[in-house]
This record gives sequence, structure tokens and C-alpha cells, in this order.
Amino acid sequence: MTVPMKSRPLIWECTNLVVAGVDVTISSVRREGPLYPTLILHGFGSTKEDFVDIALVKAFSGASFIIYDTPGSGQSTSQNLDQLSIPFLVELAEEFLKSHGIENFHLIGHSMGGLTALKLAQRHPDAVLSFVNIKGNLAPEDCFLSRQVLDHPSDNPQTFFRQFVERTRKSQEFGTGIYAAALQAKVKPEVVRPTFESMVHLSDTEDLLDIFISLPCPKMFMYGEQYNTLSYLSRLSSVGVELAEIPDAAHFIMYSNPVEMWRRIALFHAKGLWEDHSNQI
Repeated sequence: MTVPMKSRPLIWECTNLVVAGVDVTISSVRREGPLYPTLILHGFGSTKEDFVDIALVKAFSGASFIIYDTPGSGQSTSQNLDQLSIPFLVELAEEFLKSHGIENFHLIGHSMGGLTALKLAQRHPDAVLSFVNIKGNLAPEDCFLSRQVLDHPSDNPQTFFRQFVERTRKSQEFGTGIYAAALQAKVKPEVVRPTFESMVHLSDTEDLLDIFISLPCPKMFMYGEQYNTLSYLSRLSSVGVELAEIPDAAHFIMYSNPVEMWRRIALFHAKGLWEDHSNQI
């Protein structure tokens, strides 16, 4: 008997992997189904639970998906947190997908996860069926969080992290209060510096915008209305990238306006992207 999509259970599990010679244990949640799966990559300071509501959204009732915590965030662990970087996270995604037998997939990535997704898609353009980039880094101006590792340096990871939380808490942007309140419970201080330095380096030295534009898959760039002055939005629109401006939101859209976030993603995916391909995870 075929199980109706809406009643398919969520599978919570841990996967042991070796990434760049480092042992990691990855905590994930997934839902199986006949559709090509969607890989969702969270941003810095977030966890898989920030996006698991996809399981409750009616528009995604027929969708299979998989979300995992990056090492040092949520319930995922690593033997060497100093190795955290975007290239490391890209290799992690590759190993994780391989371990689950996933060859083709849709991508959703937020912030750090958006940058990781971008580099993953660059390496595997034929594997990515669509890409929703939720305020992932595309230019140096996107390093408003990560550049603090250079603007407010500290030799003590705990001191920097504590001060980072306080600066974030006082921001006048939608969602930052919720984000700051949970940071110390969601992420280990040791991952902050290597992750932020890697994000800044890539944003400053690579043409991420051109990489994103050149991807052959359908693309959406999502951002909160407080970021509607980003310098590259007009260029994205001019080359056919779908723009999704979310009202009453800034960077942390999943906290400020999750209903509209999921609605816009569902509309994007409804454009013939989620047809049944008899593929399961």
C-alpha cells in the first residue's frame, strides 16, 4: 500500500562521515517520497529545526527533503572544529549526498548555507535541479555578520562570540533578537572564526554573483525588504533570476516571515519543477 505523502513520517538520524580527513557525525531530518529531494542548508547560528516546518506546509505535501546540522551547530559534531570553512562544508554536502544515494536534487540555502549551496552547485551544475538562495553571499557587501571577525578581532573565541551576540541583539533589523537569543545554544564558539574568515575570503576574492548567474538551473534570490537596496538586485532581475522580496523581514526571513517565505518558495517550485520522477531518498 502506498503511504499518502502527508502521512509519511519524518526520519531523524545521525550519519558518521569522514570529510577532508576529519570524523564528523551529522544530525539530520528527512522525509522520503517519489519526488527528487530538496537539500536545505542552514546558515551560521541556525539548525535544521529552523526549516523543518516544510513538513507542515501543504504546498510541500508531496515533497521529499533532507536537512542537516553543520558540525558545531545543533546536534552535529566534529573531531576538529577548526577545519570548518565553506570548502569543508561543500565537501561535507558531497559526502552526505553520496551516503544517501542522492544524485539529483533541489537546493535551498540560507546565508552561510546559501554560499555553501552556491559552491556546491558550481561543482555539480548538472545535479542541481533548482536553487533558492535565501540571502546567501554574492558580494562583499553581504558580509555584515561574518566581517565582524575582522572588524572586532579577539584572540579568545568565547569573548568574540559573547560580544558578537550582544552586537547582534542590539541590531535594528527584523529577526535579530530571536537569532541572538538562541545563538549560544545552537553553535559552538570554536566554529565562528574559521567559518567567518572563509565566508569573507570567498566574498572578497571570488565573483560569486557571476557564478550564481551562470548556473543552468532555475534560480530564485530571496531577501527581506530591509535589504532591498542590495547593489546587485537589478542585475539579477535583468538576467532572469526570480527575485522574492519578503515584507517585514531582513536577513533572518525564517524567523520574521516564515509564512511568506514558504509561500514564495512553493510558488517557485510549482512552475513545473516538482514533477514525479520516481526518485526516493
